[in-house]
Amino acid sequence: MKLALVLPLVLPLAFAALTGAARAEEVDDIREASKAEAETFNTRMYAKPPGDKAYACFVRRYDADHLARHPKQKVAAMKLLISAEFDKEDKELHHSFRLGFRYRHRSGDFDSSGSCNHAVFTRSGDEVRLGCGVDCDGGGIGVALSKDDKSAIVRLERVRVWQNNKPDDDAEHSLTAGADDKIFRLDRADNRECASLVTDRKELAALRHK
Repeated sequence: MKLALVLPLVLPLAFAALTGAARAEEVDDIREASKAEAETFNTRMYAKPPGDKAYACFVRRYDADHLARHPKQKVAAMKLLISAEFDKEDKELHHSFRLGFRYRHRSGDFDSSGSCNHAVFTRSGDEVRLGCGVDCDGGGIGVALSKDDKSAIVRLERVRVWQNNKPDDDAEHSLTAGADDKIFRLDRADNRECASLVTDRKELAALRHK
């Protein structure tokens, strides 16, 4: 058979194979946790059953030795506040996040915030995490716990951030994953360590008493 006749037959088949492979790669490798699994994870996250409102604070300040061993890391310090609030209308516990950090070679404080979904498991079952996102396609983070519940494991590709809590477009930036900025391990801390991430006075008072 001549090449001119073969190509019209082969090319559509090759395109179909490539399309199928691409779709297979896009399938999410997660499953939603059951109610019991979610409750167990929530108790681990907040170090107790969350009740109507709860907070969990995680902090990391990277020392000179760590930064020397990770020369491509852009972040010098990071704080994460995960909060939960029970909605009386839909009878569901809703999670949200606030992220604060400082760049290594850039001045100023940067922050981000958004809502989180219910706990999900990876298909392999070796990790349960919250998927948290910023509105209007602002990216987001994944938050898991270490096995001893003493640290949060933060994963990101891109998340929208603002400088010094200024929500205007001129101050808007994105923290994007680099060679050493894809995964952060933050240590559990007293909730008051994350007070700088809260601007509402009533919520700040609640945070300090939790």
